[in-house]
Amino acid sequence: MAIRVPGILRRGKGSALVSSDVPKGHFAVYVGEKQMKRYVVPISFLDQPLFLELLSKAEEEFGFNHPMGGLTIPCREDTFIAVATRLRNL
Repeated sequence: MAIRVPGILRRGKGSALVSSDVPKGHFAVYVGEKQMKRYVVPISFLDQPLFLELLSKAEEEFGFNHPMGGLTIPCREDTFIAVATRLRNL
């Protein structure tokens, strides 16, 4: 089950982590400071300086060792949603 949030998709708790969960042209990220939530975002975000800044912070904190097994962005969920919404409206 996916919940549509402006510009991003959030997978419900307990969703299987399989490649078919991620639509073509999107990729999965895990967001949060303590409890991580999985989001699916458009690849077009990779062209945006604001999103690249989030990725840079993730690299500083985790390097290439992401504890969730996927790309982890260590920021508050509401901050991520605000950034994603802003990027989607560009």
